[in-house]
Amino acid sequence: MSIRPVKRIMKPKSTRDGAGVQLRRAFGFGNTTDFDPFLLLDDFRNDNPQDYLAGFPWHPHRGIETITYVLAGTVEHGDSMGNSGAIAAGDVQWMTAGSGIIHQEMPKGDPAGRMHGFQLWANLPSALKMTTPRYQGVEAKDIPNLTDDDGTHVRLVCGKFWGKTGPVDGVAAEPIYLDVSVPPGHRKAIPVETTRHAFAYVFAGSGKFSNASDPRPVSTDRIGRADAAPDVPAENRSLVLFDRGDEVVVQAGDEGIRFLLVSGKPLEEPVAWYGPIVMNTEEQLREARQDLDQGTFLK
Repeated sequence: MSIRPVKRIMKPKSTRDGAGVQLRRAFGFGNTTDFDPFLLLDDFRNDNPQDYLAGFPWHPHRGIETITYVLAGTVEHGDSMGNSGAIAAGDVQWMTAGSGIIHQEMPKGDPAGRMHGFQLWANLPSALKMTTPRYQGVEAKDIPNLTDDDGTHVRLVCGKFWGKTGPVDGVAAEPIYLDVSVPPGHRKAIPVETTRHAFAYVFAGSGKFSNASDPRPVSTDRIGRADAAPDVPAENRSLVLFDRGDEVVVQAGDEGIRFLLVSGKPLEEPVAWYGPIVMNTEEQLREARQDLDQGTFLK
């Protein structure tokens, strides 16, 4: 097995989105090549209701899929297909915007005022940009919880892992979306297909992601060599981008480590991006904006 080298470790940028929601953007609205087929990852963990209650009022999407994973609090939602409800702690909403959908997402904190979760955007291939929109709501109880002999725990949101299959299906990029917890001091190897792009986002504890079977230095700016800088701990709110290989190896710190591990097959297609609409060409973007202006966005 070949361990995936760490290409770089980054901290998310603080930003506001929607009607004024304060969040941290791990990646998005930049060069999409390294993360293909994924476009954006937002960390909306917040303990101050004034920073999130304004929410994300009605807005359009086309050409992508949005994946919302809630850890604490609830997100009330509604869309132009008639879906409505609330995503609670541990739940997942997987929305395929396809040809066009208009929806809203309004965060509500838990009794302690906490609103914690993530939203990931996945691109759709050109052949499915205008596919029929689809909504998949998954409750926490339906997400497989897997525990290895060493105590490593995995919530399997999507894809196949350790012989199990996650509850979300029919996703174009065939992503594998894992919520991984490794106990304090443990070293864990997690298989990831070589052909996939992969990243980890640490949101509790800390650890070191290695690029060799024995502890060796790894550069956080470029693919590591044996004489590169020492391993850099990945702490809370750290994005780790991996290069190619068969597995990701992590050494958990004294408090253990918990992270999202997401991988997908790159589409390798041109990206034309206008806010919540992602197509392949500027002409397609102009058509989408025209549809919005003329009231023909929903197909």
